[in-house]
Amino acid sequence: MVLVMTVEPGKGGQAFIEETLNKIRDLKTYIDENNLDLDIEVDGGINDKTAKDVIESGANILVAGSYILNSENPKEAIKLLKGENK
Repeated sequence: MVLVMTVEPGKGGQAFIEETLNKIRDLKTYIDENNLDLDIEVDGGINDKTAKDVIESGANILVAGSYILNSENPKEAIKLLKGENK
């Protein structure tokens, strides 16, 4: 597993750093080109919009603490992350 921090480590609730999408894409390309069996985990600033972006970029494990914990309906928030409700 490779972890890509998508915020500055240390404090919950930060805004997602858009430039990390390029890192995720580059990492996914490297993994595919070298036939490696690695997961790409992202941590920080994950919400229903950024989840879609990081998944499209190649991440397959998402950490979404503040988004879920601060939502009024955590079950609904998780469904949105999974793309089950739009």
